[in-house]
Amino acid sequence: MKKYLLFSFAVLSIFACNPEPSDPIDKTDYTDVLNNLTEQVIIPTYDDLYQKTNSLVNTLNTLQSNPSSANLDAARQAWRDARIPWEQSEGFLYGPVETLGIDPSIDSWPVNQEDLDAVLASSDVLTKSYLDAQVCTIKGFHTLEYLLFGANANKQIGDFSARQFEYLSAAGQSLQGACQTLRDNWTGGVTNFGHTFQTAGNSGNVAYPSQKSALQEIVNGCITIADEVANGKIYAPFSEEDLRLEESRFSANSKADFADNIRSIKNIYTGLYANASGKGLSSVISEKNATLDSKVRQEIEDAIAAINAIEGTFTSAIFNAKASVTNAQNKVHNLQVTLQSEVYPVIDGL
Repeated sequence: MKKYLLFSFAVLSIFACNPEPSDPIDKTDYTDVLNNLTEQVIIPTYDDLYQKTNSLVNTLNTLQSNPSSANLDAARQAWRDARIPWEQSEGFLYGPVETLGIDPSIDSWPVNQEDLDAVLASSDVLTKSYLDAQVCTIKGFHTLEYLLFGANANKQIGDFSARQFEYLSAAGQSLQGACQTLRDNWTGGVTNFGHTFQTAGNSGNVAYPSQKSALQEIVNGCITIADEVANGKIYAPFSEEDLRLEESRFSANSKADFADNIRSIKNIYTGLYANASGKGLSSVISEKNATLDSKVRQEIEDAIAAINAIEGTFTSAIFNAKASVTNAQNKVHNLQVTLQSEVYPVIDGL
């Protein structure tokens, strides 16, 4: 808007004498895009997260009642399975996950091992409600990860105490509860945010007074996670050679996390999740700039492929396969730059 101010005085008299029609305003209705992303991508992702945390709770309960190596392996796999939809939701960390402060209860990092050890050494009764009330750094995905896999990723079934099994069970239930609250507040609940998102531009919608503002939120969500993966999750531990900065290192799940974060962008961009199909951000961009649409799609695939091509585990690659880490970081950064400098301006110009 500022660029027009430079010419305002020069053209004012011309317009006054010879009025011209104003530039046409984009009247395109993007309801189908917002509906599809809400109903076929975002809510199904959160429902998948809830269902998989429910399975995780069941495996943790089984592990507590019948400790065995096989049941430990099952619980670890259930943790990895639940991690997938969570990481694939990080491209849309707006709505109740933010406004209700749910994110920290699900994914706080790093684990506060000192406070965790203090609770484990106490005589407090460990229940879901007890864990719900605790600080976020001793619950959620990474506390479960730490207890299941061990600080050095080599924990054996004989290394567990009965108290740890009890804690795992309560922490699993607390995680599941947070994920249920998140899903339910997109479909109804306190916020009914799905309805708010789908009715962007309607009279009285304070959160999204226009459909454009909702589309801007969507792009910003994608930019934010691309930036976090490139410049936080990958670059921070790599540049510092500090494993304490590596998220999901106990389970050696970091590469999978990174790739699923980029898939969260892919899902939002294409409008696809699981077996669903429909319109996503791509349908908006392709109408305005087909070349840019193809570029974004390719950069998404390039970033995922580069992450998967990091040699060995991310932990080992930080020290022993630096070129592959640098390549992955660059590919994700390229996507971030394109989203920020090319895609966002298209949406901003609607």
